[in-house]
Amino acid sequence: MSTIYSVGGDNIQSIQERLKNVKNQDTGEAFFTPAVGVSLMLFYAFAMQCMSTLAIVYRETKHWKWPAIQFLYMGVLAYLSSFIAYQILS
Repeated sequence: MSTIYSVGGDNIQSIQERLKNVKNQDTGEAFFTPAVGVSLMLFYAFAMQCMSTLAIVYRETKHWKWPAIQFLYMGVLAYLSSFIAYQILS
């Protein structure tokens, strides 16, 4: 997040202050609400982010079937869990 919002270097503003200032262009309200925060945390917790894990699964199974299943399953799980959390909390 700090890379995306250019926190650091010459800019002294903290990531917390920077995220508070981000507004939704349609409504003018704060973009990062608790619902968005929980949704992002769930997505990052469940999403398959480690490509080396997929490479190890391929090396162990000698086939792309299981890494593909693992990648798709974890992606769908991450999306659905974050979608449900956002809908419940917003």
